[in-house]
Amino acid sequence: MRFRPGRALILLACALVLGFAVRSEGEAVFVSRMVWTMDDPAFGGWSGLELSTNGSAFTAIGDRGWLTNGVLIRTGAGRLTGIDAAPMRRLDDTADAFIGDSVRDAEGLALAPDGRVFVSFEGVRRVMSYPDARGMEPTLLPIYRDFIGLTPNTSLEALAIGVDGALYTLPEAIHGGGPFPVYRFDGAKWQVFARVRNLDDGFVPVGADIGPDGRFYLLERKLRRRIGFASRVRRFDLGAEGLAGEVLLLRTRPGTHDNLEGLAAWRDAAGRMRLTMVSDDNFGPWQKTELVEYLLPSERR
Repeated sequence: MRFRPGRALILLACALVLGFAVRSEGEAVFVSRMVWTMDDPAFGGWSGLELSTNGSAFTAIGDRGWLTNGVLIRTGAGRLTGIDAAPMRRLDDTADAFIGDSVRDAEGLALAPDGRVFVSFEGVRRVMSYPDARGMEPTLLPIYRDFIGLTPNTSLEALAIGVDGALYTLPEAIHGGGPFPVYRFDGAKWQVFARVRNLDDGFVPVGADIGPDGRFYLLERKLRRRIGFASRVRRFDLGAEGLAGEVLLLRTRPGTHDNLEGLAAWRDAAGRMRLTMVSDDNFGPWQKTELVEYLLPSERR
């Protein structure tokens, strides 16, 4: 993808791509991480991430309703070193106005093959469709009855799209506990498609993606005060009747990474599955925006 002059090339010389000690559980193997910055007061709060099929182009959504896209730069060995990012753009609301404070909580992101952009929101619980990544002229998808009863700050946190164009979303929390419902939109209506078991260990869903292998990947996080965030990724087989075959791919110790919220699963040139994640810094000086990548060893040569 070619960018016009003025789009800042962010080369992160301080990126910790070598020698970064990561101790985790699961199948995934740490590859690289880097800190992403941009000279824009609206930068931060990244909650949704999508990558192109080869992992080079990206689109990211922030929880204050800002969107950007660009290219990820890697070494020949595939380690992240920098980002070429476009200027940030504000999403439009259905009233043809910028998303205001009361409805800004953009969380999940999904890109359709035809270029359409879908965004889930946890403030006013809904999913919006945009014709393209400019974030203009949105269409409001039908609102499912279950969405109304979800807690505003912990509702439609994750969003993914299948090869058939169906959308999948799930909340960060359920009142009264129990398994997390996965809602599916077939282009006409929503329904409860599956329920992901809640392990009752403090981890909550924050991101999702459907990989090129047709499987459903779920990113979860847990906050341990005074120490930091822990992250977990589970993978499920996606079938016509729901989700099955749960596998733990990754569980990090608190403080290993920042607040990872956006997840993209993709296959590299060698045919290996990779997981790329981005963190939400909550616009706080004590946090940072990280891009983190892991490799699934079952796909390694």
